[in-house]
Amino acid sequence: MSDFFPPFEPDDTSEPDGPEPERRRRRFQAVPVRLLVPNVVTLLALCAGLTGIRMAVEGRMEVALGAIVIAAVLDGMDGRLARMLQGTSRFGAELDSLSDFVCFGVAPALVIYMWGLESLGSIGWIAALSFAICAALRLARFNVMLDDPNRPPFASEFFTGVPAPLGALVMLLPVYLELIGLPRLEALPAIAAVFCLAIALLMVSKVPAYSGKKLGARIPRDKVMPLFVCVVLFVAVLVTWPWAVLSVLCVGYLAALPFSAMRYAKLMRDYEARQGAKAAAKARMVEPGIDGAAPDHDRPSHLN
Repeated sequence: MSDFFPPFEPDDTSEPDGPEPERRRRRFQAVPVRLLVPNVVTLLALCAGLTGIRMAVEGRMEVALGAIVIAAVLDGMDGRLARMLQGTSRFGAELDSLSDFVCFGVAPALVIYMWGLESLGSIGWIAALSFAICAALRLARFNVMLDDPNRPPFASEFFTGVPAPLGALVMLLPVYLELIGLPRLEALPAIAAVFCLAIALLMVSKVPAYSGKKLGARIPRDKVMPLFVCVVLFVAVLVTWPWAVLSVLCVGYLAALPFSAMRYAKLMRDYEARQGAKAAAKARMVEPGIDGAAPDHDRPSHLN
């Protein structure tokens, strides 16, 4: 049975060294539950994304959009759960990237194509295809930048480009607007195609987007109860008027991107100024005579 179902090894991809009994004992070692919980949430997000594709094929656009929104919520939870439970692993990171590509690359592209881009023929398909490709490129770049040792400390507070989940939700804005009740104009599919390409380019761009990862890491005690009330009210409003709330959030997010870029530029200027000051101070410290020692030309050429 083990030949068909290999053991779950989140961090090791090779056989452990040592004699055969030691390798076998390592192979059948129990896996902590804290490593499994984030991966289960990621798989649930993947199931939601695949369900969204099925609903789009069947023409049930509202259910398809709801599945993608649920996938985005679960995607935001799995990373936080992994950090809280100290259950991060290489396996989980790879699984999360694959899930994100399906849920926020393939599924939204198919939804927008079957919603209206199909009427544009090959042009509509190229727009949807470009969005899926840009989502894949954005996720690949994100994984590579995680290992960059030269990133400034504040860079972890920003994404480079619009993240894939938010890009998928924002790209579907034309569908939200139609579901609100706005009339479907003849030029709407063409506008949606251009909008789809614009969001795709934002995902692979270098525009700094605030990540919000450190938001809410510590909540003051007197703010806990108001936070609970606000979350409950937000969920109630979202469930009651989902497409209107999503439309407002998407427009607000796009409007906030310039402010995020300006904030990043200010932090970068301050960081470069501090680094320049440190480099200048270090250069002064190594100048002759700066540490109280005699300059080279005052020192004897040999000792008596």
